[in-house]
Amino acid sequence: MLLPFVIVLHALTAVVAPPLVRVLGPRVFLVAALPLGTTAAWTLARTPGILRGRPVEVSVPWVPALDIVLDFRVDALSVAMVLLVSGVGAVIFCYAATYFHRGERALGRLAGVLVLFAAAMFGVVTADNLLALYVFWELTSVSSFLLVAHADQRQSARRAATQALVTTVGAGLLMLIGFILLGRLGGTYRISALVADPPPDGPWLSAALVLVLVGAFAKSAQAPLHYWLPAAMVAPTPVSAYLHAAAMVKGGVYLVARLAPGFADVDPWRLLVFGFGTATMILGGWRALRQDDLKLLLAYGTVSQLGLITVLAGAGTHTAAVAAVGVLLAHGLFKAALFLTVGVVDHQVGTRSISRLTGLGRRMPVLAAAAALAAASMAGLPPLLGFVGKEAALEAFLPGAWTGPAAPAAAVLTGLVFGSVLTVAYSARFLWGAFADKDTVAPVPFTRPGRAFTAAPVVLAGAGLLGGVAAGATVDPIAQAVAAPFPALFHPHHLAPWHGPTPALALTALVVAVGALLFWRRRAVTRLQNAMPNWYEAEAGYNAVLNAVRWTAFHVTSRTQTGSLPVYLGIILATVLALPGVRLVAALVGGDVAVPAAGDGLRLWDNPLEGVVVLIVVVTAVATVREHRRFPALILISTLGFGIAGLFVLHGAPDLALTLVLVETLTTIILVFVLRRLPATFATRPDGWPKRLTVLMCAAAGTFVAVSLWLTAHARTHAPVSLEYADRAAEAGGANLVNIIIADFRALDTLGEVVVLVTAAVAVASLVLLNRRDRIIRAPEDSGAENGVPGVPRQPTGTPRPARREEPSPVPKTSTPPGTDHSHSPGQKED
Repeated sequence: MLLPFVIVLHALTAVVAPPLVRVLGPRVFLVAALPLGTTAAWTLARTPGILRGRPVEVSVPWVPALDIVLDFRVDALSVAMVLLVSGVGAVIFCYAATYFHRGERALGRLAGVLVLFAAAMFGVVTADNLLALYVFWELTSVSSFLLVAHADQRQSARRAATQALVTTVGAGLLMLIGFILLGRLGGTYRISALVADPPPDGPWLSAALVLVLVGAFAKSAQAPLHYWLPAAMVAPTPVSAYLHAAAMVKGGVYLVARLAPGFADVDPWRLLVFGFGTATMILGGWRALRQDDLKLLLAYGTVSQLGLITVLAGAGTHTAAVAAVGVLLAHGLFKAALFLTVGVVDHQVGTRSISRLTGLGRRMPVLAAAAALAAASMAGLPPLLGFVGKEAALEAFLPGAWTGPAAPAAAVLTGLVFGSVLTVAYSARFLWGAFADKDTVAPVPFTRPGRAFTAAPVVLAGAGLLGGVAAGATVDPIAQAVAAPFPALFHPHHLAPWHGPTPALALTALVVAVGALLFWRRRAVTRLQNAMPNWYEAEAGYNAVLNAVRWTAFHVTSRTQTGSLPVYLGIILATVLALPGVRLVAALVGGDVAVPAAGDGLRLWDNPLEGVVVLIVVVTAVATVREHRRFPALILISTLGFGIAGLFVLHGAPDLALTLVLVETLTTIILVFVLRRLPATFATRPDGWPKRLTVLMCAAAGTFVAVSLWLTAHARTHAPVSLEYADRAAEAGGANLVNIIIADFRALDTLGEVVVLVTAAVAVASLVLLNRRDRIIRAPEDSGAENGVPGVPRQPTGTPRPARREEPSPVPKTSTPPGTDHSHSPGQKED
């Protein structure tokens, strides 16, 4: 049961973190790092047994009556992900303790949400149930929304957070449909069981996998759904380093790698994985080459690297799976180190612009050395872990390791080589742009960072070096265990810094040489990029979809929300008749519904008084329809309700009748106060509607309801479930049967009703407060007389909050005309 305890530990830390900010300040992130460090240590302690084929498995009953169980499983792939989520995350949290200052706005909320995000990511990578995975998946989306929108007073942060939420959650809903299809086809929602025994091929399985891949691609920023990741760079640097290097963006890649052993051979899995992954790698690399903002450069580089990892994770071969683990861990280390490096530079210099930075390599030699190691790993230079993984990636699609058709492998290999060339070029651009001496740039003011501030990027870059040199003893055992489900052709490929002169090594040398040449000729590349036409932007597509939704909502609302209650009721009745009404008629005509025989259980009344009450109800209903005055109509409607209450009493349900009488009385009192502000008379049908249409629609709706109730009452084949309530009340531990039904037997229904009421209350309170705020803002001009200046509002008193140093937003506003290249910073120029 230790796995659920890990999540609970994260949740408890998230609760206590905000209050601790008052005492510890930014050092609260050191406390927040404790559950992450504990999780990483716990995972490492169990890694030897896991790699020997003994995964840690835990099942926690959630809703036993519905057979819903929270299954957790930690295997080799989970170990690799936990090392990133918790291990690298703990280092980033320690960095955050030195990055933020005590006056940072909403620091406690940021620390708490970061820990909650870490808990959700741990749940994603350890859940062995599709539905549980989806719950944790969406928790990461919601918490990342709060993290990206940390500086919620800035419009760019709110816009970027909304964009990320809409994209990932919208695709996540499609993924949920795919999960349900997979579970229904496979007969289980347990992921390990589905992968071990996949359902038979068919169109439904292919559709399910396509929907799942849509969700995975959105989370891992695959083109054309990649636009949200660069926009999310408005978040603070520690958030970007954690979410967009080590954790969140790896979620989609993890899901692809998790399902690949069972579904890689199902069409169109490989076509989608190879096509979108390769295109993403090339597109991200090409866009990274033209960025002037260091953080944006790393963002597009992350998009490119995620395309590479997606191709490897979904290839479904032994060598590709080994390479996926190597590149996955390498990317988490070097990209987090580089993000943190940018944070140090921006914090000490005040800018991230390549065109304004110069000479930092001499001023910060330790940080420059760490960044050089991380950038070299990103470029795939030996003996770093990035080189080890990149060489295995090229090896995976050479003829000796690829088992499928040669044409797709050749196309993918060509794309990976070209994408790797771009990676070398933008890696060199990052290192040169941040630390090189530039004769054409004037030095900027500089403050030397403390050792604690630069420790995190140094540690992560050093881990990348150690992982490459000792890959055979550190990373390769995990990679071999992950790749175990895939058969190797001749001999399994191992992660190591040296395999001798191989074709993959030759391709690596070619990639480095061409990438270096591309960087050396960067001015020509910039001119080429500026001369190329402005292609259709993915973000412009996102904006077009939102605008289409707004346009549709506006026009539909303007035509349906006319302010006429008869129109609204007419639309509801027409919908009822068009959907369930037509279906009921078709079922009766086709004989799908058995019609009770004449006299079968049919009786006029159980008590003659029922006839009297029914007569009162009918007369009252007819009188209400013919009444044109509001107050008499209200009295008649209330009488109608009291008549129904009388029927309940005659049928032996006085408690239900009492409830109805109370509701009718309260409703009548409220409506009496409302009617004072309305005209005395009203129309009985919508304007322009013929009377015959109104009568026909009402008669059809009443007939449909009556026939449905009649058929439903005679369709029962089993004893009512309510007969067991009295016997089972003792099991629920109560004596009041009504309370037991509400609180236990119908707990979910009651919870839904409570949520609806609370939501309505919040909405009403919001409208009231908004109206009050509008009245305050739009006060008369003499509201400023207290300040001695007529027409000028009184200024608030008190000490203003300390100003917060805001990171410049690299994302242009959505009002930019479609076709404008969003990747250019305002001051970008040729190098």
